[in-house]
Amino acid sequence: MGLNEEQRSVFMEVIAESLRVSQRPHLFNWLQGSFQYLLGHEVMICGIKTSDSDVYEYEFFTSSRYFNDMQFNEVVKAETGIVSQVLKIWKRTELPLFVNNLAQPSNHSNYSVINIDSMALKQSELFNLIAYGFGDHHSKISTFIVFSRLSKQPDSNTALILELLMPHLHCALIRVASNRGNTIAASKLPQRITGREAEILQWVHMGKTNWEISSILNISPLTVKNHVQNILRKLDVQNRGQAAIKASKLGLVKILK
Repeated sequence: MGLNEEQRSVFMEVIAESLRVSQRPHLFNWLQGSFQYLLGHEVMICGIKTSDSDVYEYEFFTSSRYFNDMQFNEVVKAETGIVSQVLKIWKRTELPLFVNNLAQPSNHSNYSVINIDSMALKQSELFNLIAYGFGDHHSKISTFIVFSRLSKQPDSNTALILELLMPHLHCALIRVASNRGNTIAASKLPQRITGREAEILQWVHMGKTNWEISSILNISPLTVKNHVQNILRKLDVQNRGQAAIKASKLGLVKILK
């Protein structure tokens, strides 16, 4: 079964938009746009391997208040983390993986179902988890992606969409990773802007208030306020307007036309 007409139309739109992704905030906005129609999710964890050491550098993007830095650090732990376990299995199958604590492990024509300890999944705040990679142990640059807290149960069509999207997502991640080093060097920031701060900074740049941002990201206004204060400190500016201007100059936000 292939994509229906509407899915094909959205897919072409998503691919066209992917070509404009070059900075981390661009990637977040891309993932929150038409991409959600094809693969609705609240959490994406991505890993990039750029050497022969087979070590992936992970980061995450989320619109959920339930998944935070603490859960992220646990799931990407070498050997024991859920993401690390799933990566090992993907290297053997090289098929999209559906991960849960209910169904028995099984193999289908274009994806595999694997079972993970129910307590580990519950504590991780990840569910309806799907994973796939691009590249293998022979590739110098490889990426591995986990989508979780999906908007609907995955099926064979989900696996097809994931396979079709992965090459474009891989290229977008590599562009973002390549530009990140230049951005950080140019900014001379004493501390790196975190993933959540980058999301909030984008909304600040768009003129959203703390209350509006809290509603969009489903977190408390006080949490947004704390993040904004951290952003001002890291950018070494006095107010939100100065932060928006400096963020634009440093390539930390997407400039909407």
